[in-house]
Amino acid sequence: MRVFISLFLLISSTRLHPSWAQYHYQGLMNYLENRMQAMEERISVWQEQAVRYGVDLKEFRQQAADVMERLARDHDKLRQELDSAGGKVERMEREMDYIETKNPPPPCSKAEDKMVEQKPMGKMKKTGELRGCMDLVFSIKAMKILKRMGSPKGTWTRDAVTAKVYAFNGTADDTLYEFSSVRALSSSSDPRAITLPVFWNGTGHTVHNGQVYYVTEGSELRVMKYDLQNDSMADSAVFPVDDHSPVFSLNQETIVDLVADEEGLWALYGSKDKVSLARMDANTLDIEQMWDTSCPRENAESAFMVCGTLYVVYNSKPPSRSRIQCVFDVNDMVNAEEAPLLYFPRRYGTHSSIKYNPHEKQLYAWDDGYQILYKLSMKKKGVFVN
Repeated sequence: MRVFISLFLLISSTRLHPSWAQYHYQGLMNYLENRMQAMEERISVWQEQAVRYGVDLKEFRQQAADVMERLARDHDKLRQELDSAGGKVERMEREMDYIETKNPPPPCSKAEDKMVEQKPMGKMKKTGELRGCMDLVFSIKAMKILKRMGSPKGTWTRDAVTAKVYAFNGTADDTLYEFSSVRALSSSSDPRAITLPVFWNGTGHTVHNGQVYYVTEGSELRVMKYDLQNDSMADSAVFPVDDHSPVFSLNQETIVDLVADEEGLWALYGSKDKVSLARMDANTLDIEQMWDTSCPRENAESAFMVCGTLYVVYNSKPPSRSRIQCVFDVNDMVNAEEAPLLYFPRRYGTHSSIKYNPHEKQLYAWDDGYQILYKLSMKKKGVFVN
């Protein structure tokens, strides 16, 4: 802008004062020449800097490419090592399972016989008389695989009152199968088929004191109570939850899981991303109390109760070894140090249901269609003071 103003003044002055205009014209030309020279020097500096930056950028790209290539090689090597380690673990587990199957230790052999030959114990005591139970699961003492019956998913359990065994085959039906004993189920004896008046859904059913408790789904969740002695529906109640999310992420069909232990009847259900717990009155189906546990639903496959303590069993989407990874005690008598982190012997897939029998201290599990018994070893709960 200043250059244009100077030119304008120069033209104006040339008309009036030729000699004076000539002097200023020469000064203007010198000024323009100096400015052009300064601009050329700056452009030269910019070009040198651009070339230097270009070289630096090229070197940086080469270094980054070398680092990425090295990381890719390290990643492939690490993945190969992990795959190799995983293969070794898989092979070791198969060998251990083979050794356990072919050469079971004597105590387990005796335990297996006792696991099948159990006598009825008669009517269990009232719930209030059993709430002093202090047993805590310590280990899995023995395991027995009975047979493979029907669907990959299902539920089976035993009534302590009659010693009869009941099986829900699949995840939705109206038929319940009754066997006279565990041995009768194992020997494929013809069961008695009981047609229930309302369809059951999922695998969250149980038998307790001569009553079948099961869940049916519709516009609302209902807990049904069926009397096995009278072969009739005894009662039903709406389960008061708005969220019908599966209680276990690895068993999407089960919205409510009904379980029984020494203290009575319980219901497990999903609440956001956690497993929640409710104590139910086995006679009236009323909800007595509810708890929000810290046990996540993610990767959970099943759960069971022992003496008022919840044990949640976890696995992975590609089936691996089932493990108890979260424990919640309603009486706050079990701390993190006492809580067992137990692994089940690896067999087939994931448990679609696990039912505890308080008389036998055994678990009745359904694993990829196989009916399995687990004998539990117990210890006493310690009192934990904050």
